[in-house]
Formats: sequence, structure tokens, C-alpha cells
Amino acid sequence: MKVRETSADRILQPCRLEWFDYQIDPYTGCEHHCYYCYTLNQNDTEKTHEIVIYKDLAGQLIEELSEIRPQTVYMGMNSDPYQPCEKIYQQTRKVLELLAYRGFSVCLLTKSDLVVRDIDLLRSMPGSSAGMSIAFQHEKIRKLFEAKAPPNQRRIEALKKLKREGIETYTLITPVMPFITDVQQIIHKLTPCCDTIWIYGLNMESEQDANWHNVVRILEKHFPGLLGKYGEIAFSSTHPYWGGLRQELESIQREKKLNLKIEL
Repeated sequence: MKVRETSADRILQPCRLEWFDYQIDPYTGCEHHCYYCYTLNQNDTEKTHEIVIYKDLAGQLIEELSEIRPQTVYMGMNSDPYQPCEKIYQQTRKVLELLAYRGFSVCLLTKSDLVVRDIDLLRSMPGSSAGMSIAFQHEKIRKLFEAKAPPNQRRIEALKKLKREGIETYTLITPVMPFITDVQQIIHKLTPCCDTIWIYGLNMESEQDANWHNVVRILEKHFPGLLGKYGEIAFSSTHPYWGGLRQELESIQREKKLNLKIEL
């Protein structure tokens, strides 16, 4: 994977999530290259073989943070902050060090157990949280859609360690792949190590998008009987499949008193 440096007008960006005003992506591009990811439809870098980092991340970001009040910043919106190159370039750790120095907290999302390296910094920022994204219950299926991402068991073990260290943990079960993702089985595995579990369905924007083409290729080869159904479900948030799954999950939520956030 090629890594190149660039300058940016702004590192601290507005966040489109309603709970946060700002987000930081220490990297542009992602080595995990999950075939369903919406960022594959963006054209800001050649995502198959290039990662972009900031030339002066620390110098620029410390100035930007001085302009706003301390608050929780989100990390993990457009690129995994703990993708493999983080072991070398440590852009994410630099961001966390600056946030901690300025009295900020962080909410971060990753697929990598490398996050446990930074438990010391997360513990130093009260109100911080760390989450994992998990979409598949079996490794054989997971590898079809996200072969370059760490195995689920490593993610689960990381969540357990974070929770033991007193850090708030959460998981995003996303995207729920209709008739492939066993949401209930994943919930069962995650309940002991997660404070909150969020559930999001597969939601495609256009049949011309790169991520939809990727999903179609996988379905054609491995799940040909599902291809026609996906053409309806993936482009409709009101499809009966989602309503039925929501009812099932709401029932589980009531019976087991779980902290599920069902975004279907």
C-alpha cells in the first residue's frame, strides 16, 4: 500500500452524526477495503492502493483544537483510524495525545484490535468510548466481504479488554446483510463485552456505485439465489424485510433488557 503526504485546509471537520459537532479522520483511504463500504464511492484517493496522511498533523491540529471548547470528537467516519499503517505512522495516537492534552474526549470506531494499544490515552480522557464494527457471524462469510479486516474474535477480545479497563464500549452490527447476517447470534456474542449495540441495515444509494457492484459480484458467485431479493431490499429502507427484523429485535430487547439501538 502506497502512503503519501498532503496538506489540508482543515483536519477538524464538521460531523454529520447528531451527537458530535466534529470528527477527525487521521487517514484518507483505508487498507481494510471492505467491499460494501460507502467510502468506495468517493473519489478523493485511489482507495485500492493508496493511503494519504497529513504533513503536519500535530502542528495544524493543535491550533484548530484551540479554537473550540473541549468536547467529544468522533473518529472513524470515513477511514479506519487503526488500519495496519497506523502501526508505523501513528497518526491516530498523535490525534489522541492532542485531544487528551486539550481536555477533549473521543468516540472512535474501528475494526482493529490495535485500539488496545491506546488504552492509556482513552483512560486519560473521561467520557471517551471505543467501538467495533461487526457484520458477520462466521469467518468464512466475513472474508468474502472484508477479507483484509481483522477477524471478529480479535475484535471481541479487544472489546473485552477495553471494558475491563473501564472504557465505555459499543458495537455497530453493520451492515446487516439480508439472509446472510445472523443478528441474534452476533448480539449473543457481544452482550458480555458491549455497553451498547447499534444495528444498521444494508443501505445502498445507487446501482452505479462501486460498493453495490462489489456486493453484486459476491452474491452472484456465492449466494446467487439472493441476488434478486437484494435488488429490492438494499435500496428500500421501508422494505418488509427491515420491518420484520425490527420487530424481532424489539422483542429480544424487551425480553433480555438489552441496550440495543435499532436503526432499521
